[in-house]
Amino acid sequence: MQAPKWLRLRREAWGFIVGSALFILGAVPAYLGAVGAVADNATFFLGSLFFTAAAYIQLALSGRRPPRTTTNRPDRFDWWAAAIQFAGTLFFNLSTGTALVASLAAGERTGWRPDVYGSVCFLVSSALAVGATTGRDALWDPHARTWRSTWLNLLGSVAFGAAAVGAIVVPATGQPFLPSWATVGTIAGGVCFLVAAVLTRPGTPRLT
Repeated sequence: MQAPKWLRLRREAWGFIVGSALFILGAVPAYLGAVGAVADNATFFLGSLFFTAAAYIQLALSGRRPPRTTTNRPDRFDWWAAAIQFAGTLFFNLSTGTALVASLAAGERTGWRPDVYGSVCFLVSSALAVGATTGRDALWDPHARTWRSTWLNLLGSVAFGAAAVGAIVVPATGQPFLPSWATVGTIAGGVCFLVAAVLTRPGTPRLT
C-alpha cells in the first residue's frame, strides 16, 4: 500500500534536511581535522544518499514519465526540475563515493571536493523550479513548491556552484583554485537547502 502524499512529502523534506546537515558538517574544517578524511568523506557520502532518496521521492510525486505536449507549463517545469535534480544527486553519489574509496584505499588525507556536474544539475533544476513556482496554482500540488523554498534552493545551488569553482585544482600548483570558496560555498549552500526543506515540510493532517 502506497503511503499518503503528505507522508511522502514529509519524507522528501526530511531527506533533504538530513542530507544538507551532513554536507554542512562535512564541510567544517574543524570536523575534518577531528575525525579524519575517511569519516569526513563518509559523512558526505551518507549525505548524498539522503539527497538521492529525497530527490527520488520528489520525482516520483511529480510523475516518473516525461511530460507530454498537453502538460501545462508549471507541471512540465516541475518534472524537469525534479528529474535534473535527481541526476545531480547521482553525480554527488559518484563523487563522494570516489572520495571515500580514495581515502580508504590510498590514504588520501583531503576531504571531498564539490562536484561540478552535480552542482550544474542543481543550478539548472533550481532555475526550473523557480519557473514552476510562478504558476504554482496549476501544479499537481500547489503546496509542493513555494517561492521561498525555490529561491532558497536557487541560492544554495549558486553557492554550491561557487564551491565547485573554488575546488577546481590548478594544474600548475596541484591545489584548489580558491579553497575558501569550496568551504564557505558548501556550508552556505547546505544551509539554504536545509532551510528550504524545513519550510516545505508538511505537518500531519488533522482528522475531522
